[in-house]
Amino acid sequence: MPYEPPPQLAALSLAELAEAVEARRLPAVETWAPARTGESHMRIAADGSWFHEGGRINRPAMVRAFSALLTKDETGRHWLVTPAEKLAIAVDDAGFLATDMDVRKDSDGRPVIAFRLNTDDLIIAGPDHPLRAAGSAEVPAYYLSVRHGTEARLNRSTYGQLIDHALSVSEAETLAVESQGVRFSLIPA
Repeated sequence: MPYEPPPQLAALSLAELAEAVEARRLPAVETWAPARTGESHMRIAADGSWFHEGGRINRPAMVRAFSALLTKDETGRHWLVTPAEKLAIAVDDAGFLATDMDVRKDSDGRPVIAFRLNTDDLIIAGPDHPLRAAGSAEVPAYYLSVRHGTEARLNRSTYGQLIDHALSVSEAETLAVESQGVRFSLIPA
Protein backbone atom coordinates (compact mmCIF):
# COMPACT_ATOMS: atom_id res chain seq x y z
CA MET A 1 0.00 0.00 0.00
CA PRO A 2 1.51 3.41 -0.93
CA TYR A 3 2.37 5.87 1.79
CA GLU A 4 -0.05 8.75 2.15
CA PRO A 5 1.27 11.80 4.03
CA PRO A 6 -0.94 13.48 6.62
CA PRO A 7 -2.79 16.69 5.71
CA GLN A 8 -1.22 20.10 6.22
CA LEU A 9 -0.87 21.17 9.87
CA ALA A 10 -3.25 24.10 9.45
CA ALA A 11 -5.99 21.71 8.28
CA LEU A 12 -5.87 19.59 11.46
CA SER A 13 -7.72 20.30 14.68
CA LEU A 14 -5.83 19.90 17.96
CA ALA A 15 -7.60 16.57 18.53
CA GLU A 16 -6.62 15.40 15.04
CA LEU A 17 -3.01 16.48 15.69
CA ALA A 18 -2.89 14.46 18.91
CA GLU A 19 -4.46 11.49 17.12
CA ALA A 20 -1.88 11.69 14.29
CA VAL A 21 0.97 11.81 16.81
CA GLU A 22 -0.38 8.73 18.59
CA ALA A 23 -1.07 6.86 15.33
CA ARG A 24 2.64 6.74 14.36
CA ARG A 25 3.63 3.28 15.51
CA LEU A 26 7.37 3.16 16.04
CA PRO A 27 9.56 0.13 16.67
CA ALA A 28 10.75 -0.33 20.25
CA VAL A 29 14.39 0.43 19.42
CA GLU A 30 15.08 1.39 23.04
CA THR A 31 14.48 -2.25 24.07
CA TRP A 32 16.80 -3.77 21.48
CA ALA A 33 20.39 -4.58 22.40
CA PRO A 34 22.03 -5.99 19.27
CA ALA A 35 25.49 -7.49 19.74
CA ARG A 36 26.70 -6.66 16.24
CA THR A 37 27.71 -3.10 15.33
CA GLY A 38 28.98 -1.66 12.09
CA GLU A 39 28.74 1.15 9.55
CA SER A 40 25.58 1.85 7.57
CA HIS A 41 27.40 3.83 4.84
CA MET A 42 24.55 6.31 5.19
CA ARG A 43 24.51 10.04 5.85
CA ILE A 44 21.86 12.61 6.70
CA ALA A 45 22.77 15.98 5.19
CA ALA A 46 22.09 19.28 6.96
CA ASP A 47 19.12 19.87 4.62
CA GLY A 48 17.50 16.60 5.79
CA SER A 49 18.40 14.57 2.68
CA TRP A 50 19.39 10.95 3.22
CA PHE A 51 22.24 9.30 1.29
CA HIS A 52 23.50 5.74 0.98
CA GLU A 53 27.01 5.18 -0.37
CA GLY A 54 26.91 8.68 -1.86
CA GLY A 55 23.58 8.27 -3.69
CA ARG A 56 20.54 10.16 -2.52
CA ILE A 57 17.61 8.12 -1.18
CA ASN A 58 14.69 9.57 -3.13
CA ARG A 59 11.83 7.44 -1.84
CA PRO A 60 10.10 9.25 1.07
CA ALA A 61 8.75 5.95 2.42
CA MET A 62 12.31 4.57 2.71
CA VAL A 63 13.50 7.66 4.55
CA ARG A 64 10.48 7.43 6.85
CA ALA A 65 11.19 3.76 7.56
CA PHE A 66 14.88 4.34 8.29
CA SER A 67 14.08 7.38 10.46
CA ALA A 68 12.00 5.16 12.75
CA LEU A 69 15.21 3.26 13.59
CA LEU A 70 17.31 6.38 14.28
CA THR A 71 18.81 6.95 17.73
CA LYS A 72 21.50 9.19 19.18
CA ASP A 73 23.68 8.07 22.08
CA GLU A 74 25.09 10.11 24.95
CA THR A 75 28.32 10.75 22.99
CA GLY A 76 26.34 12.40 20.17
CA ARG A 77 26.76 9.53 17.71
CA HIS A 78 23.76 8.52 15.59
CA TRP A 79 22.75 4.91 14.99
CA LEU A 80 20.24 2.88 13.01
CA VAL A 81 19.12 0.14 15.40
CA THR A 82 17.46 -3.17 14.52
CA PRO A 83 17.09 -6.29 16.68
CA ALA A 84 20.08 -7.80 14.82
CA GLU A 85 22.53 -4.90 14.52
CA LYS A 86 23.39 -1.31 15.37
CA LEU A 87 24.82 0.64 12.42
CA ALA A 88 26.51 4.03 12.68
CA ILE A 89 25.08 6.77 10.47
CA ALA A 90 26.77 10.10 9.74
CA VAL A 91 24.61 13.12 10.54
CA ASP A 92 25.78 16.56 9.39
CA ASP A 93 23.62 18.52 11.85
CA ALA A 94 20.39 16.92 13.11
CA GLY A 95 18.62 13.68 12.28
CA PHE A 96 15.44 15.49 11.25
CA LEU A 97 14.34 18.80 9.78
CA ALA A 98 11.25 20.66 11.03
CA THR A 99 9.50 21.95 7.91
CA ASP A 100 6.32 23.56 9.27
CA MET A 101 4.70 24.62 12.54
CA ASP A 102 1.34 25.73 13.80
CA VAL A 103 0.12 27.14 17.11
CA ARG A 104 -3.18 26.11 18.68
CA LYS A 105 -4.87 26.54 22.06
CA ASP A 106 -5.78 23.55 24.21
CA SER A 107 -9.08 23.28 26.11
CA ASP A 108 -7.58 25.38 28.94
CA GLY A 109 -6.52 28.12 26.51
CA ARG A 110 -2.81 27.24 26.77
CA PRO A 111 -0.72 27.37 23.60
CA VAL A 112 0.31 24.16 21.87
CA ILE A 113 2.99 24.29 19.16
CA ALA A 114 2.96 21.46 16.62
CA PHE A 115 5.73 20.76 14.12
CA ARG A 116 5.84 18.68 10.94
CA LEU A 117 9.16 17.02 10.16
CA ASN A 118 10.70 16.17 6.80
CA THR A 119 9.62 12.58 7.51
CA ASP A 120 5.96 13.70 7.94
CA ASP A 121 6.17 12.95 11.67
CA LEU A 122 4.10 15.34 13.77
CA ILE A 123 5.69 16.46 17.05
CA ILE A 124 4.10 18.65 19.72
CA ALA A 125 6.61 20.75 21.66
CA GLY A 126 6.36 20.31 25.41
CA PRO A 127 7.92 18.49 28.33
CA ASP A 128 8.66 15.37 26.24
CA HIS A 129 9.76 17.33 23.17
CA PRO A 130 11.55 20.50 24.31
CA LEU A 131 12.76 23.29 22.03
CA ARG A 132 16.42 24.28 22.31
CA ALA A 133 18.13 27.48 21.15
CA ALA A 134 21.74 27.11 19.96
CA GLY A 135 24.23 29.11 17.95
CA SER A 136 24.70 32.80 18.70
CA ALA A 137 22.52 35.90 18.84
CA GLU A 138 23.71 36.77 15.32
CA VAL A 139 23.21 33.25 13.90
CA PRO A 140 20.78 31.30 16.08
CA ALA A 141 19.67 27.73 15.41
CA TYR A 142 16.61 26.08 16.90
CA TYR A 143 16.17 22.38 17.62
CA LEU A 144 13.22 20.25 18.69
CA SER A 145 13.72 17.01 20.62
CA VAL A 146 12.19 14.17 18.60
CA ARG A 147 12.87 10.71 20.08
CA HIS A 148 15.68 8.47 21.32
CA GLY A 149 18.04 11.43 21.75
CA THR A 150 17.50 12.74 18.20
CA GLU A 151 16.55 16.29 17.28
CA ALA A 152 15.05 18.21 14.39
CA ARG A 153 16.57 21.48 13.29
CA LEU A 154 14.00 24.08 12.28
CA ASN A 155 14.42 25.04 8.62
CA ARG A 156 14.46 28.71 7.64
CA SER A 157 10.71 29.14 7.07
CA THR A 158 9.78 27.25 10.25
CA TYR A 159 12.36 29.29 12.18
CA GLY A 160 10.63 32.41 10.79
CA GLN A 161 7.21 31.14 11.85
CA LEU A 162 8.50 30.44 15.37
CA ILE A 163 10.10 33.88 15.72
CA ASP A 164 6.95 35.60 14.40
CA HIS A 165 4.91 33.72 17.00
CA ALA A 166 7.43 34.53 19.75
CA LEU A 167 7.36 38.24 18.90
CA SER A 168 3.56 38.19 19.13
CA VAL A 169 3.61 36.72 22.66
CA SER A 170 6.84 38.08 24.22
CA GLU A 171 9.25 40.98 24.11
CA ALA A 172 12.33 40.83 21.88
CA GLU A 173 14.61 41.00 24.95
CA THR A 174 12.96 37.92 26.50
CA LEU A 175 12.08 36.11 23.27
CA ALA A 176 10.26 32.94 24.33
CA VAL A 177 7.33 30.69 23.48
CA GLU A 178 5.16 28.35 25.49
CA SER A 179 3.75 24.95 24.57
CA GLN A 180 1.92 22.43 26.77
CA GLY A 181 2.66 24.56 29.82
CA VAL A 182 6.44 24.71 29.26
CA ARG A 183 8.23 27.97 28.46
CA PHE A 184 11.12 27.83 25.99
CA SER A 185 13.62 30.66 25.67
CA LEU A 186 14.60 31.37 22.07
CA ILE A 187 17.69 33.32 23.05
CA PRO A 188 20.84 31.21 22.54
CA ALA A 189 22.81 30.70 25.74
